[in-house]
Amino acid sequence: MHGQVCTAKRERSDAPPALSKLECRLLDEYQRGFPLSPTPYADIAETLGVSEEAVLENLEALNRRGLITRIGPVFRPHTIGTSTLVAMTVPADRVEDVAAYINGLDEVNHNYLRTHEFNLWFVITATDRQAIDNLLEDIELNTGLDTLDLPLEHSYHIDLGFPLWRA
Repeated sequence: MHGQVCTAKRERSDAPPALSKLECRLLDEYQRGFPLSPTPYADIAETLGVSEEAVLENLEALNRRGLITRIGPVFRPHTIGTSTLVAMTVPADRVEDVAAYINGLDEVNHNYLRTHEFNLWFVITATDRQAIDNLLEDIELNTGLDTLDLPLEHSYHIDLGFPLWRA
């Protein structure tokens, strides 16, 4: 089924990206249940009936196209290190540059834009509270903008695995 493509279930895209069947399966089937083994990509390849090289090439292509940003575990908050939600008010003409700076920080695991006075929201994960405080200070120094630190008070589990693509 090399010729089949799938299209995004997006509301805001005029032209959803065309994806191969393999890319669709990688996105949909490995949001959770990623193999915990010394050879996870070979395990995925075997399950999908392709080569490990094909799996790695397709994941790299998805990353280059900005459709994925990372592959890694998600831990319950404060299980390993600590984290905080941060909001910023970023002028419209600076959003792209500030978001690019934030996205470049290793401690930031996701960043999103909202239609609100506080329009840029992201989560910082670090080894301890002092590391978070230091990073918030650096962000304010490097952007010239204030950060609103919103530390976790109550934890809720929300399963964010969704069917993303349709064939």
